[in-house]
Amino acid sequence: MRIEYDMTDLGKLNYFLGLEFIETASGSFLHQQRFINEVLKRFNMIECNSTTIPVIANLKLTNQSEEENVDASLYKQIIRSLRYICNSRPDINYGVGLLSRFMNEPKQSHMSVAKHVLRYLKGTIDYGLLFAKATTKLESTLEVWSDSNWSGDQVDRRSTFGYFLKYVGAPISWCSKKQNMVALSSCEAEYIAFAETACQCLWLEALLIDLKLKYKKPVQMMVDNKFAISLSKNPVFHGRSKHISTKFHFLRDLVNHGRMKLVHYSTEVQVVDIFTKPLRLNRFEKLREMLNVKSLCSLV
Repeated sequence: MRIEYDMTDLGKLNYFLGLEFIETASGSFLHQQRFINEVLKRFNMIECNSTTIPVIANLKLTNQSEEENVDASLYKQIIRSLRYICNSRPDINYGVGLLSRFMNEPKQSHMSVAKHVLRYLKGTIDYGLLFAKATTKLESTLEVWSDSNWSGDQVDRRSTFGYFLKYVGAPISWCSKKQNMVALSSCEAEYIAFAETACQCLWLEALLIDLKLKYKKPVQMMVDNKFAISLSKNPVFHGRSKHISTKFHFLRDLVNHGRMKLVHYSTEVQVVDIFTKPLRLNRFEKLREMLNVKSLCSLV
């Protein structure tokens, strides 16, 4: 890097724009404890009671016109702060994405859920992302998960999809987002999610090549829908799926040319569920562990 660019060595990274880094025996630990404290103080939540999950299971948020409006500026400030915390806390991505859908006219129920996320951060303030030290087993492996929650939005019935990528065992990219179109079946929702994830994989592959980093080919995407896997492989399904936008069929080309492989993965260990729906405590904690989101106390 010094040959190519003028650089100054400032030593080991420990703080940058609200992101804090700690070297542990297990690897590098990224957290935002200081920033979260500032956010809790700013919104008068520093003395609040903590909770164990960011979003209550089976929560349904809608635009209830009869509900009382809340201060939209305050609501937007909370959401902006939470979105920045997502840089080190992918476990709150779904909740923050859900709340972001109601920024134009937030209601009292939306503000209550936003404060619930802050209460969760209060109880897990020392949590962050662990970038574990590489092992021979994980060397040059790009792991990919993708999933979708069909028709999960209560307002426009669009599906929420998510993906999660690890390189050498470390989380490098994740997403929780509402799809741009209404899917007519769970298979279609999942297939569209896989196609979106494939786009991210292609970009990351190009980045790894530019950085001269090796990775195993083809990239394997762990998914839990066998019908979507069949759709990506078998052109006979085209007659039943012609309503799916043709731009998503490039996933089939990637599979047929050996650039990507879709592998069936059990729903019980589908980590991306944490990005697509609210979960109960036991399952949420299990998937949070799979995200490499850990407590600093457990590492030192």
